Amino acid sequence: MAQWCEELKKLKIPYMPGREDEGDHFEVNTREEKVISEYTGFTFWQLEELDVFTYWLYLHDAVIYNQGLSEEGRQYLEDCWIMEQTKPDREALRSKFKGGENNG
Repeated sequence: MAQWCEELKKLKIPYMPGREDEGDHFEVNTREEKVISEYTGFTFWQLEELDVFTYWLYLHDAVIYNQGLSEEGRQYLEDCWIMEQTKPDREALRSKFKGGENNG
């Protein structure tokens, strides 16, 4: 019973007369579904019918698409790509440190 009450508290809609902002104190439980829904036009019910791989494909593409709409988002994607690289860019290193052994 106590767990049920805790879950019910999470569903309470925050309300402050005259203020409609969500604030930082409340968690959105369907944020991913909203992002995919806006990207694909699917309803939440249609998203429930997707297999997990298709769901994650749409989420992946929706996030990349949305980030690509702004310069800040494109920089974020570039930074993410850089962080995923596991092999050094030898050409870039050579051009940056060209003649480095003689600059000692």
